[in-house]
Amino acid sequence: MNEEANRMAVIDLRQSIIDLYKNNRLDPDLGEILQKSLEGKEITKKEAYRLIRCNYRNLGVLMSVASIVRNMSKGRRITYSRKVFIPLTNMCRNRCGYCDFRREPNDPGAEVMSPSKILSIAEAGKRAYCTEALFTLGEKPEERYSEAKEELKQMGYNGTLDYLRDACEMVIKKTELLPHSNAGIMTKDELADLKEVNASMGLMLENVSDRLCNKGGPHELSLGKRPKLRLATIESAGQLRIPFTTGLLIGIGELPEEIVDSLYAIKALDKNYGHIQEVIIQNFRAKPSTPMARHKEPSVREIAKVIAVARLVFKDGMNVQVPPNLSPNEYDFYLSAGINDWGGVSPVTKDFVNPEAPWPEIKTLKFVTEKRGFELKARLPVYPEFILNKPDLLPESLKSYITPLVDSEGFVKGGIF
Repeated sequence: MNEEANRMAVIDLRQSIIDLYKNNRLDPDLGEILQKSLEGKEITKKEAYRLIRCNYRNLGVLMSVASIVRNMSKGRRITYSRKVFIPLTNMCRNRCGYCDFRREPNDPGAEVMSPSKILSIAEAGKRAYCTEALFTLGEKPEERYSEAKEELKQMGYNGTLDYLRDACEMVIKKTELLPHSNAGIMTKDELADLKEVNASMGLMLENVSDRLCNKGGPHELSLGKRPKLRLATIESAGQLRIPFTTGLLIGIGELPEEIVDSLYAIKALDKNYGHIQEVIIQNFRAKPSTPMARHKEPSVREIAKVIAVARLVFKDGMNVQVPPNLSPNEYDFYLSAGINDWGGVSPVTKDFVNPEAPWPEIKTLKFVTEKRGFELKARLPVYPEFILNKPDLLPESLKSYITPLVDSEGFVKGGIF
């Protein structure tokens, strides 16, 4: 959408807001906040509280404003990363109430993945034109389980993160896939050690509410989910100039205001360091074998509202993502709410954290995206604007791998396969 089309869309939407006023279908204060967003102004946290609590009859106009704000900065391009998912280990020191990824050492399927298995997955990804190797793993299981510690010791490692570093380096050198690691909370030294073998890294904030860590809460038994520790990891990544992904998990018992608080916590860190490249809005999915098996999942409208508010909180300067496999029938709705990225999608591996939710085929994602008038573009795990405008955030050791993969705009050469 060009600038003139955007300008006309803003004019039309402003008139629609006025018409809604006149027909008493939009509260005046809500309309003022939306007008402010259309003018490119920052909204306050108090105003974001008002938006997140808006009546669902006003959701359509909220989404329309968010969509226009997205278009004014991101245009009509929606991105995704073609990846393989490598679950380095599914043992974890945390015990989140909603997770069925983790395994106890004696459970069937518990493992620390061998180098040969890791390489086999990465090579399959290379053959399928993937560019990202997503390493997802349980957090420091050796600190909870002697079995995990002993298994790592037999492999020649003191801890999971030491093994992760070597696994990332192996994948780079043997396949040229670019690692993106989600390894839980880490110290600054641990992050620095992984920086040189990761194009980007990530840690879901999930929520800043300490209340969710109380007795009976989803994070009661998860030291690594303490908000202060997660914020400290994200801040350390900023101090180290690591391109970073974070986001929120919606539907685990948080209050609407706590969602807004979490968005502003992320915004403050990005304002200080400029290292956060995307905010993921992920919906909770109830898993049969977990303590939260009967917990109500968030509605599509709830997720759309959070997406729209996130877009207006961050304005035009952030990539907002939803995982397409967790809401497979709602692509149109989420595009209308203001996302501009589908995240990592794998033609090779399943989503090991949400195995019940298969990835869409990339041709399907392309079809539904283009049907709405958008263009689907393949990206690396590090975003185009970081490659072009923040080259100092790219590890020197990986620049020779990154540069040949991208075109003049920072997207993957050759487009979509």
